[in-house]
Amino acid sequence: MDRAHPRFGSEGVLVTPRILMTGAGGFVGTTLVPMLLRDGYHVTALSNRPQTGLGPANEYLRCDMHDAAAVAAAVKQTQPTHIVHLAAVSHVPTSFADPLLTWRTNVMASMHLLEAVRLHAPHAFVLFTSSSEVYGASFKQGVALDEQSPCKPMNPYSASKLAAESAFVEYFRQGMNGVIARPFNHIGAQQSAEFVTASFARQIAQIEAGKQPPILSVGNIEASRDFLDVRDVCEAYVHLLALPTDREYPRLFNIASGIPRQIRAMLDVLLSMTDLRILVELDPQRLRPSDIPVAIGNSELLRKVTGWQPNVPVEQTLGELMNFWRRKMENE
Repeated sequence: MDRAHPRFGSEGVLVTPRILMTGAGGFVGTTLVPMLLRDGYHVTALSNRPQTGLGPANEYLRCDMHDAAAVAAAVKQTQPTHIVHLAAVSHVPTSFADPLLTWRTNVMASMHLLEAVRLHAPHAFVLFTSSSEVYGASFKQGVALDEQSPCKPMNPYSASKLAAESAFVEYFRQGMNGVIARPFNHIGAQQSAEFVTASFARQIAQIEAGKQPPILSVGNIEASRDFLDVRDVCEAYVHLLALPTDREYPRLFNIASGIPRQIRAMLDVLLSMTDLRILVELDPQRLRPSDIPVAIGNSELLRKVTGWQPNVPVEQTLGELMNFWRRKMENE
C-alpha cells in the first residue's frame, strides 16, 4: 500500500499533513512518532509530561486531557489534519484500584478531544486506539475473535474503552472522519514493568545484577495471549492513517497476529537468555480477578484493507526487551 500522504489546500497548494498525538510520551507514542516523521507527517506531541523524553516530534504541547478548555486550545492552535488519541489509563490492575481516574481519563478526556475536533478541526481524521480487552468474556469461546464478535468487558479499563468507542462511533455517525483500532497485547523495550513480559525481563535483570534474590514472581502464566511487537502495532496505525477519506472505509479494525502464545512460553524464552538458575514462584497479588485462558484476534479485515502484516519475530522482541532492562540495571 502506498503510504505517501499528499494533501492539497483550498488553493491547490500541496500541504504537509499535521498530526496531533495525545499520550505522545507513553510506550506507544515514543515508538510511533519516529515512524510518522519518516512518512512525512508534521507531528505535535501532546502530553502532560515535560518535553524531556518525548522523542523527536516537530512540536510539543503540554496539556492535561482532563481540562476541556486546554484540549480545545491545543486543537485550535495546531489545526491538525490527523489526530492519534493514545492517552489512556491502560493498566488493568490500576483500573480496579482507581476506577474513577480510569473513567475520567478514558471516557471524559476522549469527549473533550472529540468536542474540540468537532469545533476546531472538523475535517481531521481521528484514530482512536481502543483495546482488544473490550471483547472480555467473548474470549471464553477459545477462538480468534473478529470485529463482529460481541463485546463483554470484564474490568473497568475495558468497560471504559468500550464506552469511549461508543462516543467515537456517534461522532463518526455525524460526519467526523476516523477509525477505531483494537490492538491486542503489544510488547517491547521501554514498556512499563507493570506489564507481563517487561516484568519478567526486569526481574531477571535485577537478579543478574544482584539486586533481587533468584526468585521470579509471576501471575497466571498458563494463559495464552496474542502478542505483537509494538513496532508492528504502530505500523498498523500508520497504515490506518493513510485510509482515503474521499470514499467509504471500515471504521473498526483489530490489530492481531492470530497466534496464541502461552505466557509460560514467553517466560521460558526470557529465562533461556540467562545462565542463572532462577526459581519461578506464583504471587497471588499478580493474579487478575477476571483473567481468561486464551485471548487471540482475527485481523483479516486490517490485512485486506491496508495490506498490513506483522513482521517482527517475538523472539527478537524479547531479546531486545531483555537487553533494555539489563542496560537499565547497569545505569541505576
